[in-house]
Parts: sequence; C-alpha cells; structure tokens
Amino acid sequence: MTTEIILPVGREAVESASKSKNEPQWLTELRLSALDKAGQLELPKLEKTRLDRWKMDGYGEYKPAAAISQVNELPEEFNQMLQTNQEGHNLIVQRNSAVVLSHLASELQEQGVIFMSLEEAAKQHSDLVQKHLFTAVKSDEHKLSALHAAIWNGGVFLYVPKNVQIDIPLQAMFVHDEEQAAFSPHILIVADENSSVKYVDVVTSTETTSAQVHSGIAEVIVKPGAKVTFASIHHLSKEITDLSFRRAIVEKDGQVEWIVGEMNYGNAVSDTTSILKGSGSASDAKVICVGTNDQKLNVTTKAVHFGKSSNSDMITRAAMRDEATAIFNGITKIEKGATHANGEQTERVLMLSPKARGDANPMLLIDEDDVKAGHAASAGQVNKEQIYYLMSRGISREQATKLIIYGFLEPIVAEIPIKELEELLSNIVERKLGQ
Repeated sequence: MTTEIILPVGREAVESASKSKNEPQWLTELRLSALDKAGQLELPKLEKTRLDRWKMDGYGEYKPAAAISQVNELPEEFNQMLQTNQEGHNLIVQRNSAVVLSHLASELQEQGVIFMSLEEAAKQHSDLVQKHLFTAVKSDEHKLSALHAAIWNGGVFLYVPKNVQIDIPLQAMFVHDEEQAAFSPHILIVADENSSVKYVDVVTSTETTSAQVHSGIAEVIVKPGAKVTFASIHHLSKEITDLSFRRAIVEKDGQVEWIVGEMNYGNAVSDTTSILKGSGSASDAKVICVGTNDQKLNVTTKAVHFGKSSNSDMITRAAMRDEATAIFNGITKIEKGATHANGEQTERVLMLSPKARGDANPMLLIDEDDVKAGHAASAGQVNKEQIYYLMSRGISREQATKLIIYGFLEPIVAEIPIKELEELLSNIVERKLGQ
C-alpha cells in the first residue's frame, strides 16, 4: 500500500521562481530534483518528537521585496535590533523572501572576501557555490532538507580566502513581516585555509495570524587551519514553526564555535552538528534556550569525530516555564580510527513551573578505545537554598529567582561576539521569563 504525499509547494511554482531570478541551470535542476525526492522521503526521526503532528505545511509563496539603501528604512522594531550597525557596514538583510540590503566594506572586498546574497552568489560565483552547496547538509537527507533545497530563498554566502583574518563580525538579519511570504534562507560559509571569521545573525518576525514555517539551513565549511565563529539568535513569533539545521565540516586543525540562542515563541526543531573530519579539528558549541507557554521544542547538539586528536565541547542550558516541553539531545559520536579524540557535553535544564518539562538526553556513541569522553546532565527546579540565601540578604523571592536564572544562563549569553547583540539576547531572555 502506498500513501500519496501532498507537498506544500508545486513543481511549476519552484521552476517559475527559479527562472524569474535568472538562476543558473544547475541550480534550477537541483531544486526540481530535490522537490521530486521530497515526495518520497520521510520526515527526520527525532528523539521523543512526532513531527507528523506539527503544523508544517505553511511554507508560503515566493514574494519579491523592494531593496533598501540603509538599515533605518526597516520597521522600527527591527531597526532597533541592528542598532550596532546603523551604517549598514558588513551587513546583509533578508526581508521575507529576498535580500533587500547587502554591504561589504571595500577593504574586505580588496582581500577577496565575498559576502552577499546566496542567490546572487550562485550567479556571480557559480563554480564556488556549486562546489560547496548542500555538501554539509545533503539535499536528500530527509523530507525537510529536500523541501528546503527546492524552495530556499535569499540567504547568505560568505567566502573568506586563504590566510585572511577578519576581526570585525559580519552580520545578517532575517526578517519575516508579511503573511504567506516564503521564508527559507540558506547560509553557506566557506573559510579557506588558515582564515578566520565571526558571523552573527538574528532571525525574527512580527506576529502572524496563520501557521507558517521558517525553514533554515546553515552550512559551514572549515578548511585546514581555519576558524569560524557562528552566533545566531532566533526570535520568531508563536505561529511560526522554526525548522533549523546547522552543520559544519571541519578539516585538519580547523575550529568551529557555535553560539545559539533559541528564543522562539512557537514550536521549533534546532539541530547543530559538527563533523570533525580532520585530525586536530575542534568544535565548541554553546546553546541557550527559553521555553514558554505551550511550546514544543526539540534541540539537538551533536559532534561526530573522524579525525585523530579531535576535540568537542557542548554546553546546553535551558529554562522552561508555563506548559512548555522540550527534548535536549547531546550526542557525541566517536568513529573507529579517531584515536585520542576527546568529547565532552553538558545539558542543564531548569523547570520554572509544575507543568513545564525538559528532558536532557546525553548520548555517547563510541567505536574507538583510545579516547576520552564524558557527559553531565541535570533537570530540576531552582535551588531553594540559593533563594533563601539571597532573601536573607534583603532580596525579594521573585528577584532572587530571577537572579539565579539569569546567572544560570549568563555564561552562554556572554559569549555573543558583539556587545549590543549580547544585550539584545539578555533583553529577550528577560522578556520571555518575565511575561
């Protein structure tokens, strides 16, 4: 018996959108092939999460957006989030289905750095994009990746040439503020040998009246000796389901650092994975999450060790309130031959109300003997002794509880590489916990 699969987007719409943007033939063919596969593939199987029960058919339609010349042309609520970059330097802004602002400082351009819309890069730097696109997250991994490959729009392409060191973070902002507009950005970062870069983005939206999907994939290619810091804050409204998959392939002596703030109000899947391919490669992942109302969350942090003497460290901290439920998976996989690998992980969850739930699932999957690996996990309520201690110093119970929670989350918040965005994340945490 076969089941007819009805996809949220048709072949004609995908082909028409691709041609309207004058995309190269190889990209149009990739999109159509992925759409065909989406009808045959299954949803990803997530720990203790039934995605088939979620509302995930509201992918919307491709809607072009008018370009802007400066940040302050955005609505005020979004403009404030980019107060660190009012001049628009080293910044990409995507509004709904299209990039509306793209700027890279001339000194970086002169060094060969490329920072632009992925759609535009596919035309201007076709060989470079085609070589790396969908190499970290395969377009046929599962139904969600195939759908994304068919419909992604806007996006970011960042290429850092060999030996180029960029000290100032490059920023991107993804904004959704139009009902039924497709919102599926794809991020592709390629750091060539011995280069380094910091990339920071914010994914945000206004309130919507209908259920919609944000489908996002980020691929980070770290060449030998390179280092990439990837920081991201997701702050989408209640009616938007966030499906985000981030993955890095790290070659010999390369490093990737993830800093992720999951601050959505709707259901979300977050998967942040490092493939430590080369000897001496390293990954450091820090994830912070606050769940409120009746959110359903599945947050996975994963490191797969192939290289000898590779290192991974993963820290997840979460606070759950109201009736929010979440699964936090930490997975360290050490493959046969990855001798002297070292993988550490920690998941800690605070439950702030009787009906909230957060399950911490640490997993060590080890196929090699000569390695080090460890994990720690905890889930519980705010420590009463700490509250009583602070109250004995004249602090109210409510304020004492907030101080403990903020102190619990602060080690990750403080890792954001831009001071103003660190403050933005702190403000979002405060709003979510104080509502």
